[in-house]
Amino acid sequence: MRVYLCTLFILLSPVFLFSRTIRVGKSQALTRIQAAIQKAVAGDTILVEAGTYREGNIIIDKPLVLQGLDYPVLDGEKKFEVLSIKSDHVKVDGFRIENSGYATLEDPCAVKLYDCSNVTVSNNILTDNFFGIYVQFGRNCVIRDNRIKAFGVEEQQIGNGIHCWKSDSLLIIANHITGHRDGIYFEFVTHSVIWRNISYSNIRYGLHFMFSNDDAYITNVFRNNGAGVAVMFTKKVTMINNTFEKNWGDAAYGLLLKEISDSYIYGNQFRENTAAVYMEGTNRILFEQNVVESNGWGLKIQASCMDNVIKRNNFIANTFDISTNGTLVLNTFNGNYWDKYEGYDLNRDGTGDTPYHPLSLFSVITENNPAAMLLYRSLIVSLLDKSEKVIPSLTPDNFVDNAPLIHSLPL
Repeated sequence: MRVYLCTLFILLSPVFLFSRTIRVGKSQALTRIQAAIQKAVAGDTILVEAGTYREGNIIIDKPLVLQGLDYPVLDGEKKFEVLSIKSDHVKVDGFRIENSGYATLEDPCAVKLYDCSNVTVSNNILTDNFFGIYVQFGRNCVIRDNRIKAFGVEEQQIGNGIHCWKSDSLLIIANHITGHRDGIYFEFVTHSVIWRNISYSNIRYGLHFMFSNDDAYITNVFRNNGAGVAVMFTKKVTMINNTFEKNWGDAAYGLLLKEISDSYIYGNQFRENTAAVYMEGTNRILFEQNVVESNGWGLKIQASCMDNVIKRNNFIANTFDISTNGTLVLNTFNGNYWDKYEGYDLNRDGTGDTPYHPLSLFSVITENNPAAMLLYRSLIVSLLDKSEKVIPSLTPDNFVDNAPLIHSLPL
């Protein structure tokens, strides 16, 4: 609802109330988009007919609607930033934008927003650009329903799909991003929402947060990226109903949390990742109603984490449900379902009558000696883990779920 209100606000803004329509195309008096922009006045709509337009860097410096008909192609010829938006109240919709320049100092893009507000970039197809859509100092902007594809092989040779820097109140909605360094990148971005995007097969992260507080990402899919999602040096982030899956690799995670606090992780699906969640220096995180299934590690919680609450989650078919690198336990586990729990429920209240210690001895050993994984599934390892569950000696005895569930939650 908020995105439609924002778009309606743009179109009903005073600059659009007395607008004209200008057509651009081979059969029109104007054949170049930049010429139409120069002729237009604030609030006009420029309709661009199908065709290929090679005009170098196209600059929008006044409030306009730039509308493509049958997806006209804006071609940067591997030399230029294709479309630069330097005005408030701009809408760009319905273009195929491709072949931006490639350079690491200027960061050329398919579409770049420079210090502007109330801009909407929607329904575009972006192919083979250095950066896809770049927002710097943006306010109340909407990036919606774009298809963004690059063919990056090494992260230093490609930019991000959607890159947002020092911005506020952005809506990033229903975009498909693949083949970039990071699918979506936030740095110093506040009060923004990332919703219903699919970010897959990117070189580094599907989503990368840095120093971005009071944001939310909801109902997104992060699949087969180099390392899933990273949220770093951030507070008050809400993460709800996302899917993290098939993020495999030596240092790959579904979700990496580093130096974050006061955040909420609810209703997410973590499936087939090297590690579903890695937590380092995280504080006061509520992790509940999530499914952690078929991962190498479920949760890797470092000793630097404290006051985190892990409750009412399903841990199913993971190689290791929990791992840590220390003996001090300052986090709470309560009422989770662990498929490795072998306790009983005599009073049939759905809760195990004996506590469950989810930290296996072998996970402690492999945390410090990764080569020990060669012994996984051996008889001696099974005997060690069984004995450790009965009489904890090397694993912290307060690393425990005192109310493990007998049946999995319907999540």
